Amino acid sequence: MAKGRYQKWLEPDSLLLLRAWARDGLTDEQIASNIGINVKTLYDWKNKYGNICNALKSGKEVIDIQVENALLKRALGYKFTEVIKESIYNPKTERFEFRVSKEVVKEVQPDTTAQIFWLKNRKPHDWRDKQKLLVDINGMNDSIKTLSDLINNPVEDREIPEDDEK
Repeated sequence: MAKGRYQKWLEPDSLLLLRAWARDGLTDEQIASNIGINVKTLYDWKNKYGNICNALKSGKEVIDIQVENALLKRALGYKFTEVIKESIYNPKTERFEFRVSKEVVKEVQPDTTAQIFWLKNRKPHDWRDKQKLLVDINGMNDSIKTLSDLINNPVEDREIPEDDEK
């Protein structure tokens, strides 16, 4: 009996390759293309074979965590040490040798764009662009009634009551 095409992808080396493709950021469509199958077939395999689904999921989780950490680092700012090397010619070996001439501590300032992105995604209720406002309908009824009165019964020199006079 012929082996199903999916069985090759259940072997440890193939699962490792699937995990690596997912970790490298390939989409399901690209992974299916690499395997040589239709993306719908890949979706079927993910539903039928937990090993394939888990390999793809765990590969994506690794890179997602790395990106999250990089975004957080950029949002908060960080320091790093830059090592400056100089080359010196060694006549005995007739080669250039490198040695550390100095180390400089540099600072990357916090990035407000990264901060905004982080906050909008992590705390959307507090940081979304469009805030939900609650409107007191009862308080508006009197104003609507007065406005409706003015429209339906125009009277010259009619005074509109100020908010304080209500």
